[in-house]
Amino acid sequence: MLHRESAIATVKDYDLPITPQQYSEAIMPMYYDKWLQAKPHPGVNRLIKHLHKHGVPFALASNSRGKNVEFKLSSQKGWKDYFSVVLSSDHVKSGKPSPDIFLEAANKLGVDTACCLVIEDSMVGIIAGKAANMQVVAVPSIQIESDEFSIADYVIHSLLDFQPELWGLPPFDDRVLNSLPIEPIHFKGSYTNGILQEISDDGASDLSGQVWGVYFGWVDFDSQKRFKIVVSIRWDSRRGSFTRNIQACFINESNEQICDQPMEVALVGFIRGFQTKQNRSADTQILDQDKSTAEACLNLAAYSY
Repeated sequence: MLHRESAIATVKDYDLPITPQQYSEAIMPMYYDKWLQAKPHPGVNRLIKHLHKHGVPFALASNSRGKNVEFKLSSQKGWKDYFSVVLSSDHVKSGKPSPDIFLEAANKLGVDTACCLVIEDSMVGIIAGKAANMQVVAVPSIQIESDEFSIADYVIHSLLDFQPELWGLPPFDDRVLNSLPIEPIHFKGSYTNGILQEISDDGASDLSGQVWGVYFGWVDFDSQKRFKIVVSIRWDSRRGSFTRNIQACFINESNEQICDQPMEVALVGFIRGFQTKQNRSADTQILDQDKSTAEACLNLAAYSY
């Protein structure tokens, strides 16, 4: 929804003893505090810089209000300079799922809608992109059954899996030893019997819904000792809800000796996503090849931390 629509709906649904305007004035400072702490999903900065480097024009089209879009852009280094066009709900009569904002983006870019690719994380955005006669890649920010996004032309779990060449765009060329150096993903956890349980006591975790696939990195313990680790991160559906599942394997260390110890994890490399729907449990297993790749990469400067 547009902000004004969601404010009206929230006040009505919860029978709040205030007006939508009063609700909005009370809630927005909380959003601003959180936006200052927000970090891009994995692969976002990589894609933005790649397109900018190759002179591919791209627009930001958001249902948010203009001043909120401006604040969010200002909170991310370089973003204001990268986008060729920035549009908010202030620029159109109807927000998503109406196609208006995407049609206006194409108009501002000076291109035909059939030549545009939309990357979206929500159903309303996907509907709007298809209604604008554009191709759409869905990258759900909240993990639900991918069938919900079947109207998109392509569905991926993370932008680290995005392949520009499938859409006539310049391919990435930044992989090192068949893996991808990434901006470090930090979180705290505890390891037991092959499973790494996230500890989110202070809200300092970087594990967004789009952290999905086989990664590797470094682990620090209170003892100041550092280990190499490979993890397989996925979301499992149980009783109608999704829970994060993190399998972990320590390289050249005995996993048993590390059990039940609090640890700080920094993932610095991405090996692969998961493609096999029919046999997802096998696809998500940590393979010997994954371990060998991680060990070789972690000896390189590109994957240092």
